[in-house]
Order: sequence, then C-alpha cells, then structure tokens
Amino acid sequence: MAAQIEGVLPAARGRLLEGKPLADLTWLRVGGPADCLFQPADIDDLAAFLRGLDSAVPVFPMGVGSNLIVRDGGLRAVVVRLGRGFNGIDTDGETVTAGAAALDAHVAKRAADAGIDLTFLRTIPGSIGGAVRMNAGCYGSYTADVFVSATIVTREGEIREITAEELSFEYRQTAFPEGAVLVSAKLRGPKGNPAELHARMEAQLQKRDETQPTRDRSAGSTFRNPAGFSSTGRADDVHDLKAWKVIDNAGMRGAQRGGALMSEKHSNFLINTGGATAADLEGLGEDVRKKVYDESGITLEWEIMRIGDPLPE
Repeated sequence: MAAQIEGVLPAARGRLLEGKPLADLTWLRVGGPADCLFQPADIDDLAAFLRGLDSAVPVFPMGVGSNLIVRDGGLRAVVVRLGRGFNGIDTDGETVTAGAAALDAHVAKRAADAGIDLTFLRTIPGSIGGAVRMNAGCYGSYTADVFVSATIVTREGEIREITAEELSFEYRQTAFPEGAVLVSAKLRGPKGNPAELHARMEAQLQKRDETQPTRDRSAGSTFRNPAGFSSTGRADDVHDLKAWKVIDNAGMRGAQRGGALMSEKHSNFLINTGGATAADLEGLGEDVRKKVYDESGITLEWEIMRIGDPLPE
C-alpha cells in the first residue's frame, strides 16, 4: 500500500481490500493492484468514508470495468466500486431511477416493460454510472437525451443531486466533479409499446453480434469517431467520419502487439487475445493513432479510459 494511504483509511461498514488486483474487475483482464478497493455497504457508509478520508488521497470510482485499461503498475488511489444495494431499478410510468451499479442492459429491459423507450442502452456494455459519466450512446441517442438528474456523493462526503447543466454533457464526456461517486440516476425516455420496444432491442442485439466481436475480450469502441473533421480546411467540406474507417484506411485492421489485436471483425475494437498486458493494449492503440495521423492527419481520441502507472522499466 502506498505511504500516502497507509494508516489514513477511515473505518467503514463495507469491504476495504488493500492491494487488490484490478485485472479481474475489467473486461480486458489487465492491470495491476489498487492501493485500496472500497465496496461501501450503502450510501451513508460511502459518505462517511469519503468525509473521513484524507483529502490528499485520490479517489477513483469504478464501475464494471467495461471501458477501462488499468496499467500494469496499478493505481495509487482508493478505488470505490459499488455493488449490491446500488443496482436497484424503479419506474413510475414516466421515469426510471437506476442505481449506478445497474447494468445498462437491465435498465433498458425494465424501462421497456414499463413502456419507456431507453432501448439504446440495451447494447451498451457497462453500468448506468459509467453511462452518465461518459454520456454513453448509440443509434443516434445519448444518455444526455434522457437524463433528468443524478444523486452523487462528493469527494467531501456530501450527498446531493446534480443536474444536466452541471454535468455539461458533450460527446462521450461530462464535467463530472473530481473524486465524486455517482450512486443513482433518473432517466426519462419517450413512451412506447412494450412489445415493440423489446422487439427493437432484439434486432439491435442481432445487428451488434453480426458486426462486433462480442465474443472476444474487448472494452467496446477504442476511439471516438472524429466528428467534424475537414480534410481541406474548408467549412463546407466538414464531414463526419467513423473511427473504424480511418483505421482501415491506415491499414491497421488486424494489427497486433504482443497479445493485443485490432479486431478483424471491427477494426475499432481492441482485443486481448490472451496474455496481453496493459502495455500491449495501450501501445497498440498508440500505434494505431500514429499510423492514422501519418496517413490522414486525423488525431484519434481514446474512448477507452486509461488509468494508473506503467510498470517500471
């Protein structure tokens, strides 16, 4: 455990695990240990813990690790991971209130049962906490479109509501308060027929499985689409591009480094073929970014979050 954390952890009713390896908690199955992993018993336990934690100690909220590379040297922070007690889903006929640990797919299905259209969430890997924080979306819909409010616990241990204006939703990002932990979100979608909503989701799943490497070990889309790029600099030539297309154009579909692979099925998916390190995965991603820039002048931005320290050389 890092010296900055040792001896300064407040008491908690939930689980405190020192030096917990994070590889098993991420979809890519890579990464070193966190100084401490905290799994709070409930929202009051979380608030009390953060209030008592030295303000110099970093806090990193972690969901199901579906969009994350933890570097091989691990993370010098207290990682907060919500579990049971934070995954409830309630509807009132107009809105859906979901705990941050509720899976996106489960929220979409429960909403459809109530005649609320949140179908775009069905094929998004991860939990609602991550969906809000990263403004997750697909099929032209984003979390920002359905967001009403959220409950957070601030780094100082205050429980409060946060609005869309405070989050300042943008493409694949928000202005989420540093060190705060999102515990639940309220969403409002259009009304729909439950049977039709479920049928739409089944069609989405089929399309996803046909076009994406859903059976491989990945973290979803690797890079954001380079929207609004102009190859000539003229305003009337601005167009939207897909990340997979510029990766293909640069000849990087199927590129490899160690156990890391840019998927042959969908070239914007970074795959751990077995035995990859975080350095392999991130290094291959940087290889792709460099080749795309050299070929087209486009700078791809990571959609996968990368955190922690590399192993010492």
